[in-house]
Amino acid sequence: MSARLASGIWVSAYLRRLQMLGIPAYVITRGDEVAGAVLVKLALMDGTARAYTRSFDLQSDTRIWQVLVEGGEQDVDAAITRQRSFDPDLWVIEVEDARGRDLLAEMG
Repeated sequence: MSARLASGIWVSAYLRRLQMLGIPAYVITRGDEVAGAVLVKLALMDGTARAYTRSFDLQSDTRIWQVLVEGGEQDVDAAITRQRSFDPDLWVIEVEDARGRDLLAEMG
């Protein structure tokens, strides 16, 4: 079993990396500091968005980011609201970038 980085520390580091590249990002919902799951919403600034969650990939034995929902921003927001209704410890981060940069694939 590998040690996991506390959610609050991961979120702080993620927001800092985005800020260094001039990509606006905001904490929409603050979750559990230690073990809260993190959901990242990428708003593409054209009325569409994607929401990502982290899951375990059995083939590669690693954690990966996968799209939970994508489409119109209102539909994505509704899906996020549903997720929050059954996970009160969930962090929700919103990234706003018309170029689609979220840096999730670049995280260690």
